[in-house]
Amino acid sequence: MSSRKKIVDSVKRVVIKIGSGALTTKEGLNLGVINALSKDISHLMEKNGLEIILVSSGAIASGIKKMGYSQRPQSISQQQAAAAVGQSTLMLAYEEAFKTYEKKVAQILVTRDDLTNRKRYLNTRNTLFTLLHWKVIPIINENDTVVVDEIKFGDNDNLSAMIANLAAANLVINLTNIDGFFDDDPRVNKDAHRISVVEKVTSKIEKTASSIPG
Repeated sequence: MSSRKKIVDSVKRVVIKIGSGALTTKEGLNLGVINALSKDISHLMEKNGLEIILVSSGAIASGIKKMGYSQRPQSISQQQAAAAVGQSTLMLAYEEAFKTYEKKVAQILVTRDDLTNRKRYLNTRNTLFTLLHWKVIPIINENDTVVVDEIKFGDNDNLSAMIANLAAANLVINLTNIDGFFDDDPRVNKDAHRISVVEKVTSKIEKTASSIPG
């Protein structure tokens, strides 16, 4: 049995992270991706009995499009306002998509403080476990509207890792607009090679993972 299949067969609780690059286009939210993701998650819950936690970007990009901006605003206050506008659009899209499969969703917006302060950490974990018990899909994003540099996660890759730790998840799936994990950026280097399984996390692997956007 391959190491990948062995891992997949043993999981019960999964964190799925999807970034803005995979979730949005120049036209705004990619509803086709949201619908496909909702279908796949619902299937995993029904057929495989998995508990799924979704960490989703897309609020700022959605808000920018909804407000008619042609590019991302430079000021922090405008970006945070765009997140406030876009988050409701994002959640509505997920709610409508999951409704097709008779699934309920819940929004959780967090900052680093919520996961580093012990009392807030426990409150967040208790809420998360209750939602999973109810078979509701938690959709988590950083609270971009109020967050400041001192309490930012940096990106949702960090957030998904911290949520996986909080929820004692068995697996994190990172959905990006790159077709797998490569030893270099395949959009720049046509000779980049895909790495199907990382057997050992080395300093080179860490550097590669942090240098390729997606």
